[in-house]
Amino acid sequence: MSTGLIIALIVIVAVVVAVAAVLTLRARGPRHRTSLKRRFGPEYDRALARHDGDTRAAERELAERVERHGDLRERPLEPAERERYEARWTAAQERFVDAPHDAVAEADRLIAELAGALGFPADGHYEDQLAALSVHHAHHVEGYRRVHRVAQARANGAQDAGAGTEEMREAMVEARTLFEELVRPSRHDGRHHRTDGDRTAPAARRGHRTPSLLHRRQAKES
Repeated sequence: MSTGLIIALIVIVAVVVAVAAVLTLRARGPRHRTSLKRRFGPEYDRALARHDGDTRAAERELAERVERHGDLRERPLEPAERERYEARWTAAQERFVDAPHDAVAEADRLIAELAGALGFPADGHYEDQLAALSVHHAHHVEGYRRVHRVAQARANGAQDAGAGTEEMREAMVEARTLFEELVRPSRHDGRHHRTDGDRTAPAARRGHRTPSLLHRRQAKES
């Protein structure tokens, strides 16, 4: 076989491999996009907006989050830990009536501590912690982002923390959704499957009482 024929065969094989790779990537693209949209929900849209509609850049960012944090396994809370966190959250929400900024700051601290206790990045690494939470609780992280933004603005000296009372109330309500998901007993932890008469029930009832407290503040100011 001549050298020219060998080179021609090599070129043909290389072209076939390249075409196959392109076709595979094109076929995979929509499935990959659908998978990311399903996993991240509203976080997918936020990433897309942050990258000015650049789908590839947004999906690259989200895929990197999954690669870094996808294998994280949350540590189950002991019942006593869970009750302490629930009591602190209830106290923070009740405090909102008279000191909304302080309540929001406490909600921010509490979610950070709870996430750290569950095994998410901690020690003040907010961005990394938020990224990890978005991989496992994508539909509920926006509340944490909102209370953190208000808390940081207040810590940096902004008198009104850049938010009105109504905005802070909404942030607290939204953040509570993430808190409740994080503090909820794991489905795989048989010790925490209890009936309404167990020790976790009062805390759950306290959590359902709080929205009226937050709405009460709004009613007082209207």
